[in-house]
Amino acid sequence: MTKVSLTALGHQLLTHAREADRGRSATTVHGGHDRSLRQTVMALRQGEHIHENEHPGEVTVHVLRGRVRLVAGPDSWDGLPGDLLVMPERRHRLEAVEHCAFLFTTAR
Repeated sequence: MTKVSLTALGHQLLTHAREADRGRSATTVHGGHDRSLRQTVMALRQGEHIHENEHPGEVTVHVLRGRVRLVAGPDSWDGLPGDLLVMPERRHRLEAVEHCAFLFTTAR
C-alpha cells in the first residue's frame, strides 16, 4: 500500500516548475511505461503547455491547483481545481492558463 498526498506533491512540483527553464515539472506516482495504468502529477508555469498530441487509450486530467485549458481543434474546455477533464480521442493540447498542477492518468 502506497499513500501519496497529491495536494502536497502538486505544490512541490509547482515550486519546481516556476523555477525550471522549461516551466514544467512531473513525477509518476503509479504505474509506468510497462503498465496499463499510469498516473503522473504534472505542474506547469502559467503560459506553458503540453504540445499537441494524441494518446492511445483513455486519458484524464484531474486539476489539483490553478487553471488549465484543454484544446482539441476548434473546441476548448477550462478546468479548475477539482475538475476532471476526459481527453478527446483526437489531437489535443493542455495549456496552463494559471500556474497549475494536475493528475494526468492514462490507461491502455
